[in-house]
Amino acid sequence: MSTSTDNASIVSPTTEIMTSTVFDELGLERDSDNIYLQIIGAMLHAAEILEVPHHIQLILAQPKNEIMVHFPVLMDNGNYALFKGYRVQHNNALGPYKGGIRFHPHVGLDDVKALSALMTMKCSLVRIPFGGGKGGVKCDPRALSEDELMRVTRRFVCAIAPQIGPDDDIPAPDVGTTSQVMAWFADTYMQISEQTNAPAVVTGKPVEFGGSLGRDKATGQGVIDVLAEMLPDIGLTFASSTCSVLGFGNVGSWAAKLYSERGGKVCAVMDHTGAVYHKDGLDITALDEYARDHHGIAGFEKTPSGAEAITEEQFYSVKVDVFIPAALEQMITKEKADLLNCKLIAEAANAPMTPRGERALIARGIEILPAILCSAGGVTVSYFEWVQNRANQYWDLEKVDDELNRHMVLAARRTQLARHRFGVDMRTAAYIGALEQIAQVYKVRGIFP
Repeated sequence: MSTSTDNASIVSPTTEIMTSTVFDELGLERDSDNIYLQIIGAMLHAAEILEVPHHIQLILAQPKNEIMVHFPVLMDNGNYALFKGYRVQHNNALGPYKGGIRFHPHVGLDDVKALSALMTMKCSLVRIPFGGGKGGVKCDPRALSEDELMRVTRRFVCAIAPQIGPDDDIPAPDVGTTSQVMAWFADTYMQISEQTNAPAVVTGKPVEFGGSLGRDKATGQGVIDVLAEMLPDIGLTFASSTCSVLGFGNVGSWAAKLYSERGGKVCAVMDHTGAVYHKDGLDITALDEYARDHHGIAGFEKTPSGAEAITEEQFYSVKVDVFIPAALEQMITKEKADLLNCKLIAEAANAPMTPRGERALIARGIEILPAILCSAGGVTVSYFEWVQNRANQYWDLEKVDDELNRHMVLAARRTQLARHRFGVDMRTAAYIGALEQIAQVYKVRGIFP
């Protein structure tokens, strides 16, 4: 990642994201605190540097389709509750829409739009033939019984079934959804669809039901693959480095485990229940087992692990080489950014920092590896699952890992090349690496009619 451009002199995309005339033409507000406008503005900043044709910028600035549904679900108490669901299809120039389904109390249209745009960029950067989509249901999955969760899933599938399909839009797991939810999703679609390859409608399924080996760890694995490519540029190896992880769900726990397996010390972890610390590195295997049994890491300090409980402020202040945010969007505010004491941030979560937080980090010379690069492992292995389903074959884990590593390494090198070529920050470089592919496809395809 070394470059002749001083980090402190690099202009963050968030400082100029509202200058594009596209905002005026589409009637978009200039509000950098809005997550969708933040992401679109950063993308347009990269598009201007790359000199992407104006009409393509217009197309990419708004989703192609925004689907909102309301559906009733029978609850265990015998009453019906009305749920709101979304499916946003951002762009399909490269292939079918692809993106996760989120079950969370704070699911909203702007968030889903933002994540669908990131998926378009992510798929393009790793060069898989998918466009970007995202969906979700506004609910708290932890407050639902298993039967209620199943009924919410099945009713949502019925509501959006006309807009999805193995050749059109392929959902996947996200925050609040699991391989079990994907199994219910696929089964429901199979019952109501005449598609001959119906299981391929969704990825992230259990292996027994057409899922791919390696999909559960794929996003965390992708983060580690990128770090393996990038760490030497700042004079670090896994064995010589320390790390802290924000979020200990599927992505954060796998990133921490794999980081530890490579000899790195994961000194601090925080999730929604609490934070723990060990100066010589946490026992991540024990922490993972504890978190699964106790639905969070709070209390781990009471085990014979040697860990100690720390406050949120202490967690952000822990001195480490690498910080991996693997929780929700917009958690790294300016105040949190000022506390961070690290050399490198690898975004395992989508849009984990606010514009003010990002500007503060870049001003301090902290390198940021963006989510469209670091967290692309999940959609990459989802692509492998889709290919396997359509070919009616299964790959062994070694092939999955090798292919994932190849895609992630090439995407990292693509980003590094754009950084050196244009003298920009890593986020803008990643967008440039993605936009080069999209712009070329639009050039050869044209605009119908």
